[in-house]
Amino acid sequence: MNIILEFEKPIVELEGKLKELKHLVDSGDNKAKLESTKLEKKIEITLKEIYKKLTPWEKVQVARHPARPHFLDYVNGFIEDYIPLSGDRFFGEDRALIGGIGLFRGYSVILIGNEKGHDTKTRLERNFGMAHPEGYRKATRLMTLANKFNLPVLTFVDTAGAYPGIEAEERGQAEAIARCIESCINLETPLISSIVGEGGSGGAMALAAGNKVIMLEHSIYSVISPEGCASILWRNPEKSKDAAEALKLTSDDMLALKVVDKVVKEPIGGAHRSPNEIINELAGVIEEQLIELNFSENKQYTDDRKEKFLAIGRITGR
Repeated sequence: MNIILEFEKPIVELEGKLKELKHLVDSGDNKAKLESTKLEKKIEITLKEIYKKLTPWEKVQVARHPARPHFLDYVNGFIEDYIPLSGDRFFGEDRALIGGIGLFRGYSVILIGNEKGHDTKTRLERNFGMAHPEGYRKATRLMTLANKFNLPVLTFVDTAGAYPGIEAEERGQAEAIARCIESCINLETPLISSIVGEGGSGGAMALAAGNKVIMLEHSIYSVISPEGCASILWRNPEKSKDAAEALKLTSDDMLALKVVDKVVKEPIGGAHRSPNEIINELAGVIEEQLIELNFSENKQYTDDRKEKFLAIGRITGR
């Protein structure tokens, strides 16, 4: 999907000029070849400069970019023999929060993640990644399965939040999310959570109470969306930029606050520019974390998670 972010316009202009030069390069114009090389370097430098100075609000836009890899992209990128497992065994199937079983670099694992879709049709089918209660109950069911067969769990968070519709509330949205968080905490096997895009509200936390929480560099993680925060505090959606700043939702903020354990650097220009590169990079980091957890002398995964999340925000030294 060809979405141009406002702050990326200088880059797009340079890339347009480069595309024009490529035609001359292909025809054997040596001068055009030299200019093309210079322009490629200029694009790389400009990308580095722009992405080094992104504001929190600009990071929100990058995290929401529709071309960023989603759950199924990661599954297709580094999971073998993936078998989707559907339904919550109470009400039905949710298409926004999906999961299954597969082979990750020699490990049998349970996979759970938000799927947003890549075009209008699939985004509507997936409800833009906003899960209903049956999605969270399905996730709970899959974690129960992981306990039964002693399988590690990998979760991938990318949602603006749980679906806020009346029908979701009627079916017990809050209770379903709470049970899902409880299942994460009480899981007896390793749980590695990756925030790969938006991590919004309890809908994200439901999958992110892991032994290890990984966050992509330009992803975001917050208790509420900037727009929701602006509407509540200022009753003015135009204050979203201020809200993004105040929420401390960037990966640097989350690492400093010890909410996440590791930040994965994205390719220059963000994951949406080099999806295969970030898929491979994240796979390597997940493998490292999984090996560390599996070979740890202390395998008290449940106790470690409880202590980890109880420690967030704890004031010491008084």
